[in-house]
Amino acid sequence: MSSSSKPLEPVCLITGASAGIGAELARVFATHGHRVALTARREDELNAVADSIAARGAPRPLVIAADLGSADGIEQLARALAAAGVEPATLVNNAGFGLVGDAARIDRDEQLRLVDLNNRALTDLTLRFIDSVTRHKGGILNVASIAAFLPGPGMAVYHASKAYVLSLSEALHEELKEDGVRACALCPGPSPTTGFFSRAGLPADCFPAGLMRDAVSIARAGYDGFMGGHRVVVPGKPSRIVTLLPRLLPRAVIRGLGGWRWRRKRRAPM
Repeated sequence: MSSSSKPLEPVCLITGASAGIGAELARVFATHGHRVALTARREDELNAVADSIAARGAPRPLVIAADLGSADGIEQLARALAAAGVEPATLVNNAGFGLVGDAARIDRDEQLRLVDLNNRALTDLTLRFIDSVTRHKGGILNVASIAAFLPGPGMAVYHASKAYVLSLSEALHEELKEDGVRACALCPGPSPTTGFFSRAGLPADCFPAGLMRDAVSIARAGYDGFMGGHRVVVPGKPSRIVTLLPRLLPRAVIRGLGGWRWRRKRRAPM
């Protein structure tokens, strides 16, 4: 950047922001005074979220439609941010999806697309913008899941992808804290108010009702924990209990319980 160039404006970039937890995170960050940039594939839905934020009196977020799972989606996003004169001071990696079924039976390309979005894109964005985040002493909030703590027969690749997100986030928390940068993993349980269930092919009653939380409360807990410097945020006591199971029970037992539950679900009519 030359000395005559205008400095880039810091923003909070939120991926997967067209609905569900991503949209609610956008609302809560905007409510607390952050300039927000939204990205996802569906531009119409992004604009609806941006309009709802502006209607509450906050500045209208920047909207950038991009498919982060595609080969050039992240490059397109980066160019659009630069063209708008902004750079991430806070990065919220929320984009992702799940799949249900035996790994040997689900379409391989679809499972690799899951890894591309849940892991490769998240890592690319994190490394690409880590300098601007550090320069602004901002932070990185990665949306993982309580699935990150457990092996997941019936959703094997999804659980593994979220374990990666949790591990990366915890390591970054340690690496970046001396630079005054936050890094946090938000690990919610299932939420019926997102599109996750339909995208993954899950029935609405797949999980115990006690684990369910709405996207609004998840986003608020995530924001508060992130701004408070927490390493991991798990909204809701039942979900926190689930994350403790690997400490209380042998791994073989945890794995066996997951396999037993999946076999029952597989036999039950959908």
